Amino acid sequence: AVLQVPMVSGRWLDPFDEGPGVRSAVIGIGLAREFDYLPGEVRSIVLDDREYAVIGVLSQVELEPAFDNAVFISFQAADDDFVDDDIQPNKLYVRAKDGTESETAEALKVAVGLGGPTEVNTELKSEALELASQSDRQLQLIVVAMGLLAIVVGGIGIANVMSISVIQRSSEIGIRRALGHTRGTIALQFLFEAIVVGVLGGMLGVLTGVAAIGVGVSMAGWVFTLQPVLVPGGIALAVVISVLAGLYPAVRAARLEPLETLRLG
Repeated sequence: AVLQVPMVSGRWLDPFDEGPGVRSAVIGIGLAREFDYLPGEVRSIVLDDREYAVIGVLSQVELEPAFDNAVFISFQAADDDFVDDDIQPNKLYVRAKDGTESETAEALKVAVGLGGPTEVNTELKSEALELASQSDRQLQLIVVAMGLLAIVVGGIGIANVMSISVIQRSSEIGIRRALGHTRGTIALQFLFEAIVVGVLGGMLGVLTGVAAIGVGVSMAGWVFTLQPVLVPGGIALAVVISVLAGLYPAVRAARLEPLETLRLG
């Protein structure tokens, strides 16, 4: 196939569908969603009072958004049911060999136009795909930068809160040190609290993020897919940041002397 677009379900048109009287159709994923078409379901679509059997659903085509709501039928069916002498195809898709895209585009203008009055325009989808890829990469860099900034700000916030907690709980730390608790025990307590903050914050952040993305995706009419590794990965990252942010307050708490903490308290 020229476009080589994957199928969500079913199959693409084949020579059997070119037979006389055979009415088969492949629909875009947008139409499938609109009519609540389920994969593998036996359905038909009516085109100009003619019933066509749906044999497949086309996946989303990045370079041709109109395909999402399009219906594809065989040349034979189009010739029998829709095309007359006054209607001619208005768009052709051609796959060129690597490095010959520009030459092929110029040759098509001559071959298709044949000196006729109608102007023939060509478009290189490879260039459009490259521009789209560049835009995606730039957007990903922006998202990553914003994410890193949020992580740094969150880590600083956790460190500040725990440092204040160390000061407020100085009397408690002094009493525990006087009762024989080691510096390591005090430090581990604050690190454990940092881990709890990381787990709870990570879970809340993942749930909020998934919900926000789900709402945005549904409003845009896209398909929302969540990679399972992202959920535990996000929580693990939050825990790591919390532990790193809690190291300084934990060490500070462990270094406090009993007399000093009681005086501060």
